Amino acid sequence: MISGSSISPKFLYLPSMKKNHLIFFLFLTLHLSAQQKQPYKIIAYATGNAASITQYPIDKLSHIIYSFLKIQTDTLTFRDSTQESNVRQLVALKQNFPQLKIMVSVGGWSGCSFCSDLFADSVHRQNFAKTSVALFKQYGIDGLDLDWEYPAIEGFPGHKYDTADKNNFTELVRSIRQEMGKDYLLSFAAGGFEKYLGQSVDWDQVTPLIDFVNLMTYDLVGGYATITGHHTLLRGYMPGQESASHCVDWLLDKKMPANKIIIGAAMYARVWENVPDTNHGLYQPGNFKRGVAYNDFTNYFSDTSGYKYYWDKKAKAPYQYNKSQHLFATFDDERSIKEKTKFIRKKKLGGIMFWELVQDLTSAGLVEEMERMLLK
Repeated sequence: MISGSSISPKFLYLPSMKKNHLIFFLFLTLHLSAQQKQPYKIIAYATGNAASITQYPIDKLSHIIYSFLKIQTDTLTFRDSTQESNVRQLVALKQNFPQLKIMVSVGGWSGCSFCSDLFADSVHRQNFAKTSVALFKQYGIDGLDLDWEYPAIEGFPGHKYDTADKNNFTELVRSIRQEMGKDYLLSFAAGGFEKYLGQSVDWDQVTPLIDFVNLMTYDLVGGYATITGHHTLLRGYMPGQESASHCVDWLLDKKMPANKIIIGAAMYARVWENVPDTNHGLYQPGNFKRGVAYNDFTNYFSDTSGYKYYWDKKAKAPYQYNKSQHLFATFDDERSIKEKTKFIRKKKLGGIMFWELVQDLTSAGLVEEMERMLLK
């Protein structure tokens, strides 16, 4: 267990510990201490082509996590030459934006069908670690984000999961960190719900090895839900309700350093149909209909669309309801981002991340609001 940026003495002074292991944990102590001094992170997941990505306010971002690269057998590689070119162009941005780190991600909601089997094998874990670092050295990439959804519990329908995944995830992270040394960043995308927190990750073992964790505190009411609710709320107030604050408090109770915790925001709405006009559609039966990107909110929620805006002061979350069409929408906006950033500052967290950059406005969007509020 670690406290703040310090490594517990039990890691440093075990008589049986080999000298190279001692040195490894000593440099991790120094590395994590340096992390404490960094400002709040604003981390953008991004897909698509570099030309589109560069239209956004890159100067406001601390990290771009380009998603998703390919694992071929057990080797990290690009999906095609276009993706390779995109990464080259993103890495080149660092010449003009020295604060920016370019990371790459693997997995995703439907992209880790093989993870349970692949990462159960130590040889595959080690080769994945070696090929990842080799790729980073070749292209100037700053690190890796693991998006395994999810170790040890059900994720995408039909994807294999096993109780052994929890330990295998730990060993995967350990293999990658040992291969990286202190030269590259390592993070992972974590489910924003308690079952994941309690069953998927051995936090005592993993926390000292990562730079930060990206809490996916969105899609907390997902596309399979038949009851509406807030999908990216800050605070829960109903029995069993998942929320960003619940995740954060759970991790802080486990002694995770606050500055390693990154909470998530959504650049999109989730819309349900056939929702009755009770409580303005909130917590009512319905069927998931579609997503709407933030950059399309002005059109979708226009004055003539039939939607009316509501604010849930307990959840610190907005929603809209269309009475004539029985449509309910849940999302983040400037108001909820203000509440999330206030929470980050109060709890002294590491920052905020979001999915995804190209769904924001190219100017005067939520990224600018994140930066403005975090710099107050």
